[in-house]
Amino acid sequence: MNTPQEDFRFGYVSIVGRPNVGKSTLLNQVLGQKVSIVTAKPQTTRQRLAGIKTTGRGQVVYVDTPGIHHTARRALNRYMNRVAKASFRDVDLVLFLIEAGTWTRQDTYIANALATVDVPVMLVLNKVDLVPEKEALLAFVDEHVRDADYRSVMMVSARNGSGVEELEEQVLHSLPFSRPFYDEDQFTDRSERFLAAEMIREQLTLRLHQELPYALTVQIEEFKRKDNLLTIGAIIWVEKESQKQITIGKKGIVLKQVGSKARTVLEELFGEKVFLRLWVKVSRDWSDSDRLIERFGYTD
Repeated sequence: MNTPQEDFRFGYVSIVGRPNVGKSTLLNQVLGQKVSIVTAKPQTTRQRLAGIKTTGRGQVVYVDTPGIHHTARRALNRYMNRVAKASFRDVDLVLFLIEAGTWTRQDTYIANALATVDVPVMLVLNKVDLVPEKEALLAFVDEHVRDADYRSVMMVSARNGSGVEELEEQVLHSLPFSRPFYDEDQFTDRSERFLAAEMIREQLTLRLHQELPYALTVQIEEFKRKDNLLTIGAIIWVEKESQKQITIGKKGIVLKQVGSKARTVLEELFGEKVFLRLWVKVSRDWSDSDRLIERFGYTD
């Protein structure tokens, strides 16, 4: 991509915030396609994922991060905090995402951490469509932003796209002039195997209830193309035998439903026919073992 350096911008932009404020939804809205998995359950995003947006004026690498926890008792939660906090550094801009009209102790914790980094921070109020009283919204901003040193304050609805174009414009103007780093048709820095595992885990999270989604992970064992067919084999790891039975379901019905939904999503993502095989195995307390979470692909 031969773009003159003097009129083209490039940079890395980290999207941070507490769990369930819409970071992944915002990334997908910006890219115009599904890259980060999204569910209503907190802690859906576990690893850093970059989404790359290239236009005629610039290339922006948006880094989606796990939600930051004020307390992190298990190894997996501590890992997610490390990944999220590492994204404060070595970027050109941080988007601090909060929920419009709601400020929590976790927001304060993140705001205090961001105040110590030498990177410009833009405050982004998401879900503004859920706060119809604009006077209340302005009062909320005045209360929580008055003494903060933010580059700017933006209001968006990541779900319906309101305000997102304006946010992208502000982001682009905050980045340095530079040639792009990635090819213009590349939309993420993650491998197809990683994306496949995430899409399968999304369907499991949507289908299973209570605490079970937090106790499972997906590991891709097979990923190969032959005769116009993409074959994917994946292991679903859980922590207890009882969780294995729930994940499989009576006569395998749950696993069949998850596999069917996941295959449809994967075929849309990869644009080809997919044959998907799923197995469920037990690895006791894997989410509280540094060794096991690294084995399952959670590496800093």
